[in-house]
Amino acid sequence: MQINAIAPDLFDVTPGGPRLIGARRKADGKIVFPAPRGAEAAHYDRIALSDRGTLWSFTVQRFRPKSPPYAGADDERTFKPYALGYIELPGEVIVESRIEIDDFSKLRIGMPMRLALKPFAKAGGEEAETYVFEPELRA
Repeated sequence: MQINAIAPDLFDVTPGGPRLIGARRKADGKIVFPAPRGAEAAHYDRIALSDRGTLWSFTVQRFRPKSPPYAGADDERTFKPYALGYIELPGEVIVESRIEIDDFSKLRIGMPMRLALKPFAKAGGEEAETYVFEPELRA
């Protein structure tokens, strides 16, 4: 499936769902995200990271970030606060991610999270897919 990703080499869409693309350093096995690019990439093997983890830390972004580097199509008037946090992927790495949740008060350190993709409206009208984590609902 062809998608317009927010940036190259961040994630793949697999039959089992989206997976972040990380890399394992050949010298010592350290896992990193995102995967290095350019000449540094030769020292790493690309790997698919876990699509599940736990919330390690978070905050709520209540004002629009400065442009650049923020590439959103919103402005000061239309900006909506969002959660931003670190998700620990067990035995792999801790990744920074936007957290998709309607009620920020429900966020708890250690809660189970799962990877998802979400449309992101970029300045200039282009839409791209970005990765987010969201609370994993237990059956």
